[in-house]
Amino acid sequence: MSAPLATLVESWNYLVVICLMMGGLFIVISQNNLVKKLVGLAIFQTSVFLFYISVGKIAGGTAPILLKGDETLYSNPLPHVLILTAIVVGVATTALGLALVLRINAAFGSIEDDEVLSMKAADAEPRGRRDRSPEDAA
Repeated sequence: MSAPLATLVESWNYLVVICLMMGGLFIVISQNNLVKKLVGLAIFQTSVFLFYISVGKIAGGTAPILLKGDETLYSNPLPHVLILTAIVVGVATTALGLALVLRINAAFGSIEDDEVLSMKAADAEPRGRRDRSPEDAA
């Protein structure tokens, strides 16, 4: 195999991380629906988890249990433990985000970002400006 192709085959997990990260970022930026934005954030977050797990794995490494022999290669368990904590925090923040979306839907009747912002801007205008019709302003 050629050198660039061999590098791609050896580091396919990093390509998956990059694809997931860019896909999640694209969804967050391009969508107006708040639930779709939360799904994009979850995909982005999953790519970060995969990245940390990939970095923490050592080929040929074993669990860090001391054995007789000095030539044993050990894997570091810290990234995997941190990712377990991050998964729990990620599920909690996603649940909180969905609860906020439900509350926004109850308050504004929509979960589209631009509609909610336009309703919020209309509520922020002074009463005198909102009550006037365009003919009265002229």
